[in-house]
Amino acid sequence: MSVLVSFLDAQLLIGGVPILWREIVGNVFGLAAAIGGMRRVVWAWPVGIVGNLTLLTVFLGGVFHTPQDVDLYGQAGRQVMFLAVGLYGWWRWSVDRRRNGGLAGAGAPAVRPHWATGRQRAGLAAGMLVGTVVFGWVFAQLGSWGPWADAWIFTGSILATYGMARGWTEFWLLWIAVDLVGVPLLLKAGYYPSAALYLVYAAFVAWGFVVWWRVDLAERADAARHHGASGRQPVG
Repeated sequence: MSVLVSFLDAQLLIGGVPILWREIVGNVFGLAAAIGGMRRVVWAWPVGIVGNLTLLTVFLGGVFHTPQDVDLYGQAGRQVMFLAVGLYGWWRWSVDRRRNGGLAGAGAPAVRPHWATGRQRAGLAAGMLVGTVVFGWVFAQLGSWGPWADAWIFTGSILATYGMARGWTEFWLLWIAVDLVGVPLLLKAGYYPSAALYLVYAAFVAWGFVVWWRVDLAERADAARHHGASGRQPVG
């Protein structure tokens, strides 16, 4: 128990500003999970869950008496939602990994990137709009600091994580939308390590989007070649 308490209380000073070690550790786990997601490996999900549990204690600053002493209920709430969606993604990628491994061998990735359908994209857009309005009101009633930005980040993060579980390439674009709002909010609230990592995420997410897009294009081209070869009739 004393080890846990020591970890929760551990701080370092950067430019005279106290920073919690658990905020840094939680974000490092989050970055590791993002790297695993880009590589399409199943371990990305449990690593992300560990980061979510750690950051949950960070963003309830008033509850856990962090140096910021600011409650961001959207940031905290999304960690809880990440746990649920993360368990779903862990299960789905594990199932897909076994299926893909049986078809393509042991080295097959856990998921095949592909674009969402028009109907699925419309669902994402509607979910982003409705979720931001609903959760913005809820967070405002709870007294969240920056409720509307908090709601945008909360909603976009959940939809992006769900899109990752489904293998939709668009999920990277949702993360970019989250980062554009997340960096200013976290800087104003004093969560400097999280804000800095959001900037790192922004560059990484753009890279991840290109990687998944290229994989999708390559697999489409490969499928077209195989289809063309199988459709040709022998001559003579």
